[in-house]
Amino acid sequence: MQNWVRIFCLACISTVLAGCGTLSDKQLDPDFRAAQHLAATGDIGAEVAALAQPMIDSNETTGLVVGVLTSDGKRQFFGFGTTHQEGGHQPDGQTLFAVGSLSKGFLAATTSVLVQEGVLGWDETLATLLPASVPLSEDAKRITLRQLVTHTAGLPRQPMTERTLLYFVEYLFTGKSFYRHFDRAYLLEYLSTFKKHHGGVPQYSNIGYGVLGYVLELKTGKKVDALVHEKVLDPLRLHRTGYVPEKLPGYGERALGHAGDQPKFIRRGELVPDWQFTDIMSGSAALYSNASDLLAYANAHLASTGSGVLDAGLRDTLKVQFERDREAAASAWFVDEIDGHRIAHQIGLVAGYTAYIGIDEQTRTAVVVLQNNFNWTDRIGHRLLLRMAQAKNFNTKHLQR
Repeated sequence: MQNWVRIFCLACISTVLAGCGTLSDKQLDPDFRAAQHLAATGDIGAEVAALAQPMIDSNETTGLVVGVLTSDGKRQFFGFGTTHQEGGHQPDGQTLFAVGSLSKGFLAATTSVLVQEGVLGWDETLATLLPASVPLSEDAKRITLRQLVTHTAGLPRQPMTERTLLYFVEYLFTGKSFYRHFDRAYLLEYLSTFKKHHGGVPQYSNIGYGVLGYVLELKTGKKVDALVHEKVLDPLRLHRTGYVPEKLPGYGERALGHAGDQPKFIRRGELVPDWQFTDIMSGSAALYSNASDLLAYANAHLASTGSGVLDAGLRDTLKVQFERDREAAASAWFVDEIDGHRIAHQIGLVAGYTAYIGIDEQTRTAVVVLQNNFNWTDRIGHRLLLRMAQAKNFNTKHLQR
């Protein structure tokens, strides 16, 4: 590849190659006025509208759904904009969206349940988890299951090969996936020469979750799709979440993906193609879901599901394994400490979609935000959780007077 092409690709890729990751910009409140208003009125819908409607009015996003779990256990859903500019409808809690890297949370939860069941151990390494016939570098052999789920294995987001860079340039103009060549043979060959550069420190890795899914398939003899359904989706009755969107209820009325901040050379609001993932990458980013299912999933981390093993598995995913000031690493979740509250969250960015899920264990609240545009900025998720927490604090202080 000529040097100028490589330089151009690397410059662009440093700002956009999240594919489906956690690089969104969380903009928080500068004061407590909104929280005071929420404490006084209790009108969560008004707070959601104040945050969401400007994004529609400015054409920043085509459609938007916000799901809110309040501390009293009530779930509410608010839809804005449209699923598609021509012949679409206002999305609601049942509307399907691609959720990108929120898929990793379900794979991590499945892994955690398997650990609770004794099928796997967190400190098992790829040297024993993969067949002896799979050639691994010395660094790859030492990667543990815990490191895969917490993004601390030292694996990159994806290998930076010439093919990846060329596909990325194509993506900027067409929106086509630049992950389509990441099949099993490709990733296993990468592991044979892998050298650790950031081991032990969180470094977001899409391919790490691809390897994780492959490990689970080998240890259980079941495909990721069937395994996640068996261990998480079916027990929680999340019947509108799955890896094959065409088979899900409401597929014909789904939210269609649109360009936003990316792809760079497609006008904002234009339709972009859905991404298809290889078998080994499906557990990393291929799920479709809706706000209703995702909020039920969030709630399952806070309230009993009726299954002790599932409860323990879900709680374990929220435990911070690597502390740092911003985005401390848990299992698929990242945790921010803001104004005395630890907010666990995940971000999904894929094709023409942006997804957010956040949980505040202290206040037992959760927020889901789904957009059908690819946008770096998340103005709603953390903000809304903090407003609810601050409002609860205001009310508590008022009652103590």
